[in-house]
Amino acid sequence: MSMFSIGLSGLNAAQNALGTTSNNISNVFTPGYNREITVLGQGGATSGVQVNDIQRQFNQYVADQLNAAKSATSALDAYQTQINQIDSLLADQDAGLAPLMQGFFSSMEDLAGAPSDPAARQGVLGAADTLSAQFRAFDGYLQDMQQGINGQIRDEVGQINNTTEQLAGLNREIALARARSGEAPNALLNQRDQLVSELSERLDVELTVQDGKSYQISLPGGQPLVSGTQSYKLEAVASPNDPQRIVVGYHDPGGGTQALDEDAIQGGSLGGLMAFRAETLDRTQNQIGQLAVSFAVAFNEQHAQGMNLDGEPGGDLFDIGSPRVFSDAANAGGAEITAVFDNANIAALEANDFTVRVVDAAATPPTFEITRNGSGTPLDASEVSYDAATGELGFGGVTLTIDDPAKLADGDSFEVQPVRRAASEFANAIDDPDKIAAGLSDASGDNENALAMQKLQDQLLVGGSATFSQSYASMVSDVGNRTNIVQVNLAAQQGLSEQLSAVQQSESGVNLDEEAANLIRYQQYYQANAKVIDTATSVVDTILGLRP
Repeated sequence: MSMFSIGLSGLNAAQNALGTTSNNISNVFTPGYNREITVLGQGGATSGVQVNDIQRQFNQYVADQLNAAKSATSALDAYQTQINQIDSLLADQDAGLAPLMQGFFSSMEDLAGAPSDPAARQGVLGAADTLSAQFRAFDGYLQDMQQGINGQIRDEVGQINNTTEQLAGLNREIALARARSGEAPNALLNQRDQLVSELSERLDVELTVQDGKSYQISLPGGQPLVSGTQSYKLEAVASPNDPQRIVVGYHDPGGGTQALDEDAIQGGSLGGLMAFRAETLDRTQNQIGQLAVSFAVAFNEQHAQGMNLDGEPGGDLFDIGSPRVFSDAANAGGAEITAVFDNANIAALEANDFTVRVVDAAATPPTFEITRNGSGTPLDASEVSYDAATGELGFGGVTLTIDDPAKLADGDSFEVQPVRRAASEFANAIDDPDKIAAGLSDASGDNENALAMQKLQDQLLVGGSATFSQSYASMVSDVGNRTNIVQVNLAAQQGLSEQLSAVQQSESGVNLDEEAANLIRYQQYYQANAKVIDTATSVVDTILGLRP
């Protein structure tokens, strides 16, 4: 090979290396960009140099670890954002329920001291109005959060579908680019890996590389989201057993849509939202409802034993909401179920939702499986009663009435929410001070029933194991502990993400000092090869000048 050819090969190599370095510098702040290097090799069997590849510095193993860490961090961040709101609400010393319950009992104590005093009676009504209004406000705030979660799930699903569609398109473009040039299109590869990173921040996914080229992305349960050039959509759908609750549905390859179990979506901001709803929001709403129902039932029962100033038996002191029952959309039978509180067994009331599944509809009586939704544990037979004559099914402080047991079908499922929205209808049922039944008789100065109601604050009336104040304190403590755990876990996960990001950047990130040094090095390399050509020209000119 001539000196000219050798020099030209060197110039070409230097120009490519300078171009690669310039590209690195230009993209130093480009998200998802991976540093490139020019790979040089000896030119053929003789001499010179050739450019073997423009290689991007990408480590799939590190990228997978970083994406998993980002997914966990994003989930905890979404969880923390939501739980902080509940923690602030419950722990507020001024706006919390604890001082209002104490104020109500204080007003009842004042009534016991002067049962005929109009001012004391009006004080009870005022305290009852304030307390019931705060219960409703708490329920409204938590229900607004439920609706907010529904909206955020819809938004997340839309963003996920957009990303998976782009990934499928990039799989196609990358395959076409490889077919045309035989080389890896680095810019497209970077875009694809950046989209996988962004997708991981929304939910946990599994990535496999088919034939070392095409990305296959699926949910942890195995449902594909991207398969080659095909993408499969998720959909925000109403839960089949609770139409007010938005869950994630999957469009399977056959064209159908199946609602996924809520725990099938993990990681990322979407998984964090759904975990917060299942673990904290539902639980807190049920605890508020349990406290409200226990409070209302206990006072109504005691108040009914007294007499008001008109010589009439005391009626209900508070109104309260009713249990809710939803039929699963897939039920084959046509039975309808309604529910009421079982006041005689209200101590069995739990801060739980339940799933009632028909095991054998043809049996006499029909058999059921009743499961606590929070823990997934079934109720023992001793905790359940069924009256075949009335079609009433009792458990957990509620009584369910089946309109026509003959319409039940095996496998039918019903979602029972005894206390989830009970606090939404918690209200003072009396507006006339004279109707307060402070005495057990109509005798002047009788305060026996007022004393009995005042003493309810010391009885274990919530779930048969806690007073009203203990129940609320336990709720505040529970949310506070969960908040602290999430904060600690988030801090640890952020630290891990930062470490992995540093590892990834050390290998794939652009270092301006290093690239500046490369510019000087390749510039010298270029100038040296230009000198080779200049020397070769001088030699040729000299040889040509030797001719006579």
